[in-house]
Amino acid sequence: MNKKEMLLIFPPQWTPVSPHFAVPSLLGQLKAEGFNASAIDLNIEFYDSLLNKNRIQDALFQIQIQFEKLQREIVNIYSPKKKEHDYTLQEKIIFYKYNKLKTFIQTKLESSKKIPAFIDSARNTFKHDGFYDPIMLIKSLNVVDKALEIVSLPYSPTRVDFDAVQNPFFKFNYESIKFFVLHKESNIFADFYEKKIQQILDKNCEFIAISINSSSQIVPGLTLTHMLKQRTNAHINIGGNFFGRIAEELKAHPEFFDLFADSISIEEGEGPVLEVAKFYNGEIAIEQVPNFMYKKDGEVILNPKMKPIKLDAMHNMCFDGYDLTKYFAPEIVAPFQSSRGCYWGKCSFCDQDFGQNFNVKSIDKVISEFKEFKEKYGISKFEFIDESVSPMYMNDFSDKLISENMDVQYFCDARLETAFNSDILKKAHKAGLRMIMWGLESGSEKVMQLINKGIDLNRRFDILRDSKEALIWNFAFIFFGFPAETREDALQTLDMLIKNKDIIHSYGRSVFTMGRHAKLAQDPEKYGITKIYPAEEEFSPNINFDSSGSNQAQLREILELCRQECAKAYENPLWMYLRYREWLFLYICKYGAEWVSKYSVNIK
Repeated sequence: MNKKEMLLIFPPQWTPVSPHFAVPSLLGQLKAEGFNASAIDLNIEFYDSLLNKNRIQDALFQIQIQFEKLQREIVNIYSPKKKEHDYTLQEKIIFYKYNKLKTFIQTKLESSKKIPAFIDSARNTFKHDGFYDPIMLIKSLNVVDKALEIVSLPYSPTRVDFDAVQNPFFKFNYESIKFFVLHKESNIFADFYEKKIQQILDKNCEFIAISINSSSQIVPGLTLTHMLKQRTNAHINIGGNFFGRIAEELKAHPEFFDLFADSISIEEGEGPVLEVAKFYNGEIAIEQVPNFMYKKDGEVILNPKMKPIKLDAMHNMCFDGYDLTKYFAPEIVAPFQSSRGCYWGKCSFCDQDFGQNFNVKSIDKVISEFKEFKEKYGISKFEFIDESVSPMYMNDFSDKLISENMDVQYFCDARLETAFNSDILKKAHKAGLRMIMWGLESGSEKVMQLINKGIDLNRRFDILRDSKEALIWNFAFIFFGFPAETREDALQTLDMLIKNKDIIHSYGRSVFTMGRHAKLAQDPEKYGITKIYPAEEEFSPNINFDSSGSNQAQLREILELCRQECAKAYENPLWMYLRYREWLFLYICKYGAEWVSKYSVNIK
């Protein structure tokens, strides 16, 4: 078909160890239906641009130049009569940046001058056999950490890491977003786009879609859309998970569409993107595009939503145009979905499945996709991004993998359902399952009941034991800070981790945040919430609250205690240094769960 070309872009910031799921999924739908589409992963190109010798050397030079400039500026704005709140945001940023640069110059500058000479070797370690030498990998990661600190400092207060972008002054409201998008002195992404935007414009696409899926992509993603709005007449569309969660709030900001985008696509995108393509190609009017938000006659319009298409009706993901050698891993671990939404869907704390409709992909389709990924891209390792894989599905899926003699390995999330027995888990390992990320959550029975996890608390450790004996790595999700959680409840969670370290190979610790679509927000008193604050940050995905549980000081003390006690109990384990689940998974595939669990790091 002779169709106009659509361009899909995934912007920073996302952990650059594998491609994100969103854009390849949308690209697959468009290309299979005959639409002309291509994709660019600007996230991996962003990190590629930061981690090179010349960029680091230039940043070291800029740090000293900017420090001298800031010294002069502070003399002009400082007044002993002023309180902190008397200073403007711009002035606060100047003080913050001055202190950051001063500390760095006094304590780290000399040692940091060695980093440019090491960065190429460190990058190569991630992508080749040196990755599987734990000490070499850890040392290389330390070099990258220091390099990212150096290249970020000229843009302070913005700090970019492998897994986050931080700015203590950023708030989730329109004015803050607008400020930091336009504030070039702190916008590390704007300089990167200046070098890349011509590559985008040269494609002469009249429709460019930017995928923004997490809060870490807000400033970088909107910086890109703003620059494109200024330099091209193309229709600029925003998709992804984030803005769909705040669609109602966006209606109050029609100016958003003047500054950042011509339209926003909300919720599941694989069906609507085909209708978007029809609109772009002049086949339907904008009013007929489902899940589409745009500005018309000064008013923000949200078109009716379409019924999401089933996973079995979707076309396969497409990595055409992706340079899979650029990612910071020796082998791609591809994101994959066998289901969408959550089959339980009743946990009070969770809103991860907001905007999704539960459905399951047939096992035959999964197998056919795996075969295509192996043949077309050489990919044989997968991360299931499902909310949870059920025991029955895992059993039948394992049977099919074994009968098809598929040489693949994968990891997934699962609930500690009693139906996960030894036979299923052993079969799953034989079929290629190497790690399960279990929702263990808490050691407090009170908290678990309030969470409404819907599992047999007396059986969950038996399941972990069976999983370990099947040679599957048990990764446990736990969190502190649930509204009704007391210090005693939190200590029970810590005690659970330490007492069961023989069957809990590793854990991921988080601090509870109440998502705006979480079920407990509908009945706050039941969960120990004493006050919910009005939203000062209208675009925030979370809700601020007071509770009857631990206060912030107690929570900080528990988190530090957990860090210290678990490091001691687990004997400085390798998995604590393998920060990203894809890396941990690759190590387990290479050496096995037992080897990785016994490896204790000793770096002098």
